[in-house]
Amino acid sequence: MQDASPKAWSGRFSEPVADLVKRYTASVFFDKRLAEFDIQGSLAHAQMLNKVGVLSTDDLNAITGGMTTILTAIREGRFEWLLDLEDVHMNIEKRLTDLIGDAGKRLHTGRSRNDQVATDIRLWLRHEIDGLLLLVQDLQGALLDLAESNAETVMPGFTHMQVAQPITFGHHLLAYVEMLARDAERLRDVRRRVNRLPLGSAALAGTSYPIDREFVARQLGFDEVCYNSLDAVSDRDFAIEFTAAAALIMTHMSRLSEELIIWMTPRFGFIDMADRYCTGSSIMPQKKNPDVPELVRGKTGRVNGHLMALLTLMKGQPLAYNKDNQEDKEPLFDTVDTLTATLRIVADMMRGVVVKPEAMRRAVKQGYATATDLADYLVKKGLAFRDAHEAVAQAVRYAGEQKKDLAELSLVELGTFSPLIGQDVFAVLTPEGSLASRDHIGGTAPNQVRAAIARARARIAEA
Repeated sequence: MQDASPKAWSGRFSEPVADLVKRYTASVFFDKRLAEFDIQGSLAHAQMLNKVGVLSTDDLNAITGGMTTILTAIREGRFEWLLDLEDVHMNIEKRLTDLIGDAGKRLHTGRSRNDQVATDIRLWLRHEIDGLLLLVQDLQGALLDLAESNAETVMPGFTHMQVAQPITFGHHLLAYVEMLARDAERLRDVRRRVNRLPLGSAALAGTSYPIDREFVARQLGFDEVCYNSLDAVSDRDFAIEFTAAAALIMTHMSRLSEELIIWMTPRFGFIDMADRYCTGSSIMPQKKNPDVPELVRGKTGRVNGHLMALLTLMKGQPLAYNKDNQEDKEPLFDTVDTLTATLRIVADMMRGVVVKPEAMRRAVKQGYATATDLADYLVKKGLAFRDAHEAVAQAVRYAGEQKKDLAELSLVELGTFSPLIGQDVFAVLTPEGSLASRDHIGGTAPNQVRAAIARARARIAEA
């Protein structure tokens, strides 16, 4: 069992910290997830100190061996985390000193916990972003598979939640693939700014030791160093930026979830969801509730809240490091956890979606979805669009009175609204005709949907 020792800074004080204060200020029980990255950063720092002649080779070897022992204990769940030692850094440093003696005390030469924690968070977040990028790609793959099998499945496209024009279900799903592509682009962009090394900035002003920060950056895989020591230890822009990107991803997941919920209702009946993502009712035996997508909507608010928390945390802080910054970790950690779990579950959920094409086709006929196609037809015959719009509006009103779809009106009936309408009009009044006419990049024609799927797959493979 480890023995708690006086605080690293306790020589300045005449009385110990109150137990209440210890509990209030300690971070070890949530920042211990940084342990492996703290060790990674410490080893690179030790190697650098040895390189510049500040740390002996014997000390470096002892530190390396001690850290290996500690890392093994942490991974196996045998490491004892002590509240008295405040945080992940002091717990590891104290255990290292217990194992190897004075060499462990020399490890902290030329650094502060301020630049140490800033480095640990960046190392951890970089690792998490890499994992999230893979999850985004997996979800895109699930959506692309479903889109490909429904490249010709007709459904109504909506604006204002009213039937607007025929589209394909595959085209609709591709909208979310595009959203996720932007999400991945943002994550990669954030990663560039995460991947800058604060270590070497010490508490706020740098250090008098002859350190080599570029060496440490190379050892840890950072693209460059942070160039101002004050900014390096107090900057949390990267955490805010990441959380903003995460909030956008969750917003996209919430929009998709909302549509799944709507499509699953008997009023729509466009899809069914696998039972493993639904629950029943304690009182109504017929119910099948879409709990998972509902929770995705709810958890989106949670991540949005973390973004506001981080922005509020930083808004009043003077330079440089302040204890407030301890509060950056829990929102950031929970954002990563929530986003990771959401991407995983939504990808699997999409693989369990069962499409009901007949219900989608019936819905297309309920809102005169090919009315715009009829207007376009008249324009191509030489009629001004505004006049065509008026003629079709009258035709829709008449069809509604007759309880018919536009395609069910006779040529004689259609001719009463414009003499330009001929037998060829029926080719554009079917859902398939409407789809086929939108044959351009970004359009809903089935061959364009398939081309978009191929482009998306190629883009993912290159990422």
